[in-house]
Amino acid sequence: MTDEVLRELVAARAQRLACALVTIAATRGSVPRAAGAKMLVFPDHRIVGTIGGGKFESLVIAEAHAALHAKAPVLKTYPLHDSDAASFGAICGGEVTVFIEPQRITEALFLIGAGHCARALGRLARDCGWHVSVVDDRVELLAHFPADEQFSGNATAFIRDRTWRADEALVLVSRNYEIDREALHAALVRCGMGYLGMIGSRRKVRQVFADLAARGISEQQLAQVFAPVGLDVGADSPGEIAASIMAEMLQVFRGGTGGNLRTRESG
Repeated sequence: MTDEVLRELVAARAQRLACALVTIAATRGSVPRAAGAKMLVFPDHRIVGTIGGGKFESLVIAEAHAALHAKAPVLKTYPLHDSDAASFGAICGGEVTVFIEPQRITEALFLIGAGHCARALGRLARDCGWHVSVVDDRVELLAHFPADEQFSGNATAFIRDRTWRADEALVLVSRNYEIDREALHAALVRCGMGYLGMIGSRRKVRQVFADLAARGISEQQLAQVFAPVGLDVGADSPGEIAASIMAEMLQVFRGGTGGNLRTRESG
């Protein structure tokens, strides 16, 4: 893999950008590039690297776009000679087998607050392969926080200024009622995330909801919030609370029922 392709692939994963990695898996006869040559294909038709150019490469790019849409890998052989019914006019004389691998974009978790529960949840989410970001105005807590990205500053402004996606979760676990309340207000106005949760007692949740209702937030909007956050598993410690929240987020994003697996009917 060339330095450019590797660099762009790492950057795409860090930014959670969809792309497909194309690799020449095998060759026979005369071909433009040897096995192992790679190219990245992005949905906006941008490419990085080359597997040979010309009509052959354009066909592979189109196949890569289809693979991105289907979210499924493809292994396909292209004849580069005119003695095959599937030939497209190439006269190199050989054949190329290409492996097209859409890069999986994992869900992302955004944590408002860098305290004990947030730290436990961030660590667990990363263990599950999620991209984790944390926002807090206490710089000293961010230095060694288990996250891919740390943002120091005002949580409300961060939420308000961001374009949210359906594969992203926002969990409010800050150190006080006011920060969570203002962050929740910004999130409900901004919208777009696939999961929105807030930690706290039922009393806190009722108070926050009442405050936001007085500011014009509707019952329908408030009904979108998972609060108190997490599944009812009797959690107590930060680690247990993190497990209950992680389970609930997986249930929402993966469409699970949340029930016991042993009670499921075999099928």
